[in-house]
Amino acid sequence: MTIHLPQGPYEPRATPLDLAPGGAALASRTVFSAAHVVADPYADVSPDAPAVVDWDSTLAFRRHLWSHGLGVAEAMDTAQRGMGLDWAGASELIRRSSAEAKAVGGRIACGVGTDQLTGPATLPEVRAAYEEQLAVVEESGAQAILMASRALAAAASGPEDYLETYAHLLRQATEPVVLHWLGPMFDPALEGYWGSSDLDAATDTFLKVIAEHPDKIDGIKMSLLDAEREIDVRRRLPSGVRCYTGDDFNYPELIAGDDRGFSHALLGIFDPLGPLAAHAVRVLDTGDVDGFRALLDPTVELSRHLFSAPTRYYKTGVVFLAWLAGHQEHFTMVGGLQSARSLPHLAKAYELADRLGLFPDPELAESRMRALLSVHGGAR
Repeated sequence: MTIHLPQGPYEPRATPLDLAPGGAALASRTVFSAAHVVADPYADVSPDAPAVVDWDSTLAFRRHLWSHGLGVAEAMDTAQRGMGLDWAGASELIRRSSAEAKAVGGRIACGVGTDQLTGPATLPEVRAAYEEQLAVVEESGAQAILMASRALAAAASGPEDYLETYAHLLRQATEPVVLHWLGPMFDPALEGYWGSSDLDAATDTFLKVIAEHPDKIDGIKMSLLDAEREIDVRRRLPSGVRCYTGDDFNYPELIAGDDRGFSHALLGIFDPLGPLAAHAVRVLDTGDVDGFRALLDPTVELSRHLFSAPTRYYKTGVVFLAWLAGHQEHFTMVGGLQSARSLPHLAKAYELADRLGLFPDPELAESRMRALLSVHGGAR
């Protein structure tokens, strides 16, 4: 039956892709999905109050990702770190998800930042905040992801402050970490990270940190939405240091790679694409690059739509698709972020995801889309 969306009439797909859980372990690439959190829809809180999380649904979604063979990147930007989820909530999320990972045999890596700092901080205070979070992640048994820090961006006076801060932290880490460079399109407060707004100069500082501590770095995650820069950095990494793409615009080509290397993946778009992404990587494991690209290339339009400017609000589309797919019973987000995207934007996300066959129950997705339209006074 036709559904009348803001962009025009649309005939929903009748059957989804057949993407059942299970299958062989992913072999040729290490793949993490950054995962969203599910809010408690009945919590009587204001948008600026501490997050109240529906833990059962949040952990169930992580089990969904693990069941398809993906790793979970926990307490990252996708989980609304700094946009609704504070350190108290993030630390509980890290502990709960790490325990769940251990119970089901899932791979997990968790974000380490400085978001317990609430005002201007000195460099020693930034280092201490990082150390506190690193201890929580390591005690939980998860791999650490050293995230970019708003506090460090504000306190640092130049590249040397970054070099000294990261050297200190890497000496503290007991196991190799993932080093994360998140661009200002995801968080405007990170403008000029690594000590310069000149990306070439910033890249040189980033690579210097890696070159001086290769034994402490499992890999790097670049989230700059710049495929050429990622490839350049990837080719300059020390032997044994992996590149995990965080490029939600160009991931198929970056994961497929070329004759000089490839990227692994740590992506927010693999939250809604998890089962399809895992299937595509299993095809790649057989050496079938064309088959891999045939599966993932058509998803880029949806990803570019979800991550369109202002890019930091992509989480709204991610949670919206999780609701339509039946992974949660409501479209409510911590911090009230469900209001961050327009009805036309969400309707287009529904259409693109439905065309891809991402919804396990297309009738449920259509029904929920109609309900949203009705709330906005546009159902037909």
